[in-house]
Amino acid sequence: MELRKNKNEPDGISLLGFGLMRLPLAAEGGQAVDRAKAREMVDYAVDHGINYFDTAWMYHDGDSERFAGEALSAHDRGKFFLASKMPLAFLKEPGDVERIFNEQLKKCKVEYFDFYLLHNIDREHFRIAESCNVYDQLKEKQKQGLIRHLGFSFHDRPDLLARVTSSYDWDFAQIQLNYLDWEQQNSKEQYEILYQKGIPVTVMEPVRGGALAKLPETALAIFKAADPHAGAASWALRFAASLPGVQTVLSGMTTLEQMKENISTMENFTALNDGEYQVIKEALVAYKSSGAVPCTACRYCMDCPSGVDIPRILAVYNNYLLNKSENHPMAGFLFDMEYKLPGPDKQAARCVDCGRCESLCPQHLKIPSYMKEIDSLYEERKSAPGPHSDFLKKE
Repeated sequence: MELRKNKNEPDGISLLGFGLMRLPLAAEGGQAVDRAKAREMVDYAVDHGINYFDTAWMYHDGDSERFAGEALSAHDRGKFFLASKMPLAFLKEPGDVERIFNEQLKKCKVEYFDFYLLHNIDREHFRIAESCNVYDQLKEKQKQGLIRHLGFSFHDRPDLLARVTSSYDWDFAQIQLNYLDWEQQNSKEQYEILYQKGIPVTVMEPVRGGALAKLPETALAIFKAADPHAGAASWALRFAASLPGVQTVLSGMTTLEQMKENISTMENFTALNDGEYQVIKEALVAYKSSGAVPCTACRYCMDCPSGVDIPRILAVYNNYLLNKSENHPMAGFLFDMEYKLPGPDKQAARCVDCGRCESLCPQHLKIPSYMKEIDSLYEERKSAPGPHSDFLKKE
């Protein structure tokens, strides 16, 4: 595993980091972690050179930090870096910082965090951070040795990033960066702000929540023509890891197979060359033609007050769009089956356009609009004559 050396860690941080956000689940529809499968992944990661593990207060509805403590406590504390985050959205008063931080140390079974972040900074969360004096409180924790490196994760526009980086001194920053968002979400400009200030970058969502691993056949064919042995995810990981100033690239892996594939990409890492950048540009054009919704399934929008399973509904819709773009003969039927499976209480029709999900979405997606669009599609298919119309009407 390649190690990236910088001012934070002169001995090196693994180029591939394990994001404990999309771990295997104990039961369908829940968020509790499947301990056996996830521990196997952590052990494999440590054995194969991954030394950076990233968790957070809200991941897996709080179970991610507990699992991190259970799994990593079996390993030498000096052989891994643990990162967690202060959940700004959960702060009501300055005293909450102390309470939450102490609880995180207990859940993670550690005496200090190697990397600690102000979580999900946008305009509203930055206001909360300042009103609750979060930075100063955490800086004091750093002086006490409870935090080794203090940073933040970011989901907003470059002008706010410039303000955040000018307001305080930071050891590192975590941004969403991938070849889809390089222009679409201003990743390029955000990266350049950090690079010019000499702030090491941790990359999140390099594969866009798995979207850049599951490409339409037209896009996948472009990658296969360039390198028949490289998977789609490897192109996305290499795009992020090829940038100077990147200290680690986080991948929220769900299966051991995904981990093995990603490790193979980073073990003998080679930066992209000019020709490969052109291949990515061509594949990106093909991907965008599918019209897929750029949801990363981060679940920040959940739980929906009306019960809608937003990430699942958007994933079903994206599968439909990708299948349709490839003229898959079963595209419509697969959509019907997948959409109906969670039950009517979790379908898009339950959306009341309250706007809560849209205000929480790091991607700034117009989620209520998508829910209306998806519900309309389903209703049209129910009313259309065909061999499956009776099946669809049976809720």
